[in-house]
Amino acid sequence: MLVSDFDYFLPEELIAQEPLADRASSRMLRLERSLGTITDCKFRDLSSLLRATDLVVLNNTRVFPARLYAHRSGSRSQPLSPRNPASRGFLRGRVEVLLTRQLSMSPNVWECLVRPGRKIGVGERLSFGETAQLHADVVGRGEFGERRIQFEPVEDFFALVEELGHVPLPPYIGREDRAGDRERYQTVYARERGSVAAPTAGLHFTPEILEQLHARGIETSQITLHVGLGTFQPIRTERVEEHKLHCETYSIPPRSAEQINSALNSGRRIVAVGTTTVRTLEHVARNSGIVEPGQGEADLFIYPGFPFRVVGALLTNFHLPKSTLLMLVSALAGRETVLAAYRHAVEQRYRFYSYGDCMLVE
Repeated sequence: MLVSDFDYFLPEELIAQEPLADRASSRMLRLERSLGTITDCKFRDLSSLLRATDLVVLNNTRVFPARLYAHRSGSRSQPLSPRNPASRGFLRGRVEVLLTRQLSMSPNVWECLVRPGRKIGVGERLSFGETAQLHADVVGRGEFGERRIQFEPVEDFFALVEELGHVPLPPYIGREDRAGDRERYQTVYARERGSVAAPTAGLHFTPEILEQLHARGIETSQITLHVGLGTFQPIRTERVEEHKLHCETYSIPPRSAEQINSALNSGRRIVAVGTTTVRTLEHVARNSGIVEPGQGEADLFIYPGFPFRVVGALLTNFHLPKSTLLMLVSALAGRETVLAAYRHAVEQRYRFYSYGDCMLVE
């Protein structure tokens, strides 16, 4: 299967640069996969479109300001204000560091991406903040240019990251983050800190929408998958089957596992909110068909031909061409059916990607 089979044309002006003022006012394309039927809806219609017996599973991960700006030791460039970064160009000695996954707490070691990557070698020392409140050493390098950095001990590491860091908006949003993104690039039910990108299907929910679900008797359940390189790392192979997904950390509470297994045993439908929820559930159930509680690392790559054992429907945003996320949606609904829905979305001027509209696949 070729990666190029999952390409499609998207006019640049359809890539959403700003969130809507009202989360729930987004549009929603409903795709009934058994018939290939496409219907234009509003996200506010969600509770009326779902079955009263459905179990809706949410990813409650919380995005943290994982993009940091550092200077290399010995740099003579002027320190950069953490709240007012310069353009995406680089001053001499300035380094952009995107923390993607904490590998250990003591010592405090992180997997990260750095720019400009070619200049940052193992042994390099990085200083963060106007007054160098944080220091880290580059201690390793990954296969695709990732770095491992080890931070010096500080009293409250995450408090400093909150102070110095920036919301890690995706590169297709062509602006710097703003104060409002800290709240808006976050689901209303975000609880567990650890993601470097939002589980964007959840951005449409409001407390009122959740209450509408409960009023209809639609049960909800929460799990956690911290979004990292596994979700947004590009595919570098020509064939889909040759790509390997990075690990991402997940957690499933006992109560949530009980809810999901009970629903499956009684023949109720599991509606996953977001591709991250799909990957987590299918990862833990791939052998037994049972969703086991606990913590671990998920690296399941879902593409057409995958036998789903848990998820029966999916709420998701529109994804980049040739991405693993588009392949996952195609695995659930069929590649040609999904690409036809995407062509319809382009024709109807839907808003795409993180701050864009959504799609209900049933």
